[in-house]
Amino acid sequence: MKKIIQNICIGCLLFSTNISFSQELNCQVLVTSAQLSGADNQRVFAALQVQVNDFMNNYRFTKDKFEINEKIDCEVTINVSADLQSGNYQATIQVLSRRPVFKAGYNTPLIDMQDKFFQFNYNMGQPMIFSLQSFDNNLTSILAFYAYVIIATDYDSFSLLGGTEYWKNAQTIVNNAQGASETGWQYSDNGLKNRYVYIDNLMNSMFQPLRETMYTYHRKGLDMMYDNLDAARATVYQALSNINEVSKNRPGSYNVQTFFEAKNGEIVNLFQGSTNNEEKNQLIQLLSTVDAANTTIYSKITQPQ
Repeated sequence: MKKIIQNICIGCLLFSTNISFSQELNCQVLVTSAQLSGADNQRVFAALQVQVNDFMNNYRFTKDKFEINEKIDCEVTINVSADLQSGNYQATIQVLSRRPVFKAGYNTPLIDMQDKFFQFNYNMGQPMIFSLQSFDNNLTSILAFYAYVIIATDYDSFSLLGGTEYWKNAQTIVNNAQGASETGWQYSDNGLKNRYVYIDNLMNSMFQPLRETMYTYHRKGLDMMYDNLDAARATVYQALSNINEVSKNRPGSYNVQTFFEAKNGEIVNLFQGSTNNEEKNQLIQLLSTVDAANTTIYSKITQPQ
């Protein structure tokens, strides 16, 4: 298992493909551009896909040692929607990550996020430079930001508040980008659904119960399913109950929404086969409060499989 080393300082690094096997991510990268035609565009985006793949899979974001089978499975999909000329593009980026459940032969989703405000500059063959100490460009800053979100979330799921150092690194990227002209870095961007708000919330003690839920839900809940499924369900239920505290203080928060975006289907599948009808009804009532937008999905918990 990964060793979580506290207080590591990642210095200013220039990306290189000559990195040791201990890098953290097993990232599948796809760059699509269905709305843009032309052979030149397709060559540019094919080159971009290769370089983003190299960046996400070869840049070392921590100093922890990862064996090949410990790498974090994730996906990054960039959908380029507009050519703004002079190498500037408008796109969206979707980020998914998952981690294995102990003895289950099953991977649980951790992140399912879509960032709709992804504007970047790219010229074919340009070096992918990133520094944690400064804002160099929007492309690598956003990629590194989500790499740290992936790593921090994964660490939080294995160890109580284990991802703190990497949440701080993601926050540093946000702070460095406050002078950037591109959107998504400012508090008020996109109706408070942006990178600034996401990290600012995570670093706020008010949201600590949500981070604690990540650990309890996964390490004390899902990872125990093989030994005692009913006990694991009860632990997951208690973990989800902790989110109610966050929801009361910040109704409809971006972070709670993103948590359930990744988890709603899994929660239904986990509890649908339970014979504890009281627990199921209480869970539906809880979820209808903390994630009202997906009430219809949660109603399936009481339906036959």
